[in-house]
Amino acid sequence: MFSINQTLGYPTPLDVNNLSDDQTAIAIENLNLYYGDKQALDNVSMRIPKGQVTAFIGPSGCGKSTLLRCINRMNDLIEGCTVEGKVKLHGGNVYHPKVDVATLRRRVGMVFQRPNPFPKSIYENVVYGLRLQGVKNSRNLDDAVERSLRAAALWDEVKDRLHENAFGLSGGQQQRLVIARAIAIEPEVLLLDEPTSALDPISTLTIEELINDLKTKYTVVIVTHNMQQAARVSDHTAFIHLGNW
Repeated sequence: MFSINQTLGYPTPLDVNNLSDDQTAIAIENLNLYYGDKQALDNVSMRIPKGQVTAFIGPSGCGKSTLLRCINRMNDLIEGCTVEGKVKLHGGNVYHPKVDVATLRRRVGMVFQRPNPFPKSIYENVVYGLRLQGVKNSRNLDDAVERSLRAAALWDEVKDRLHENAFGLSGGQQQRLVIARAIAIEPEVLLLDEPTSALDPISTLTIEELINDLKTKYTVVIVTHNMQQAARVSDHTAFIHLGNW
């Protein structure tokens, strides 16, 4: 893995090739993934540092999104997918048989290429995960909504229309709402799978600025096809090619 900052001549906060366990959020060890007989990931090993933005880049079909989905086991939902190796989240292997996948996905939030708000109000979108966890206190929910929408740089735009349908928001606003929904449950890691690929340039810039703010509280891993975007938002970058890097 190389550092975009280092390539551009800026100081690199951490040497990702020599991270200690305390500095590591995610450790991937000898990871192989197969879709049926086709191998999509080939013996991948890397460490992803805490509290920074790591970008996966590479050509289409190289395994970027597949690798990203291994971190919160979204590939489990694909029929015929098998995984070998380890993905450790703060030291614990997420593929251990006793791992509760629902709990894992609370710890590792994910945002996809296209905004996918639920057909509910803005408010109910943000608190959806909290309600699933059994949070019922209205004040706690209200606080979580404001905190999450502020963190997603959306509060000032929607604070007077929280109970309107989320489908009334623009594409860029919907994507920030989805990010707010993901961080409302306070995950440790946030995965972003090409989060701006369906957005206009202005919305893309807003999301990129947001990513820079989010790393102060979360470890962020982003997949992008855009090299310039990787340079703008990431501290470290892994180039994925033919299922390895």
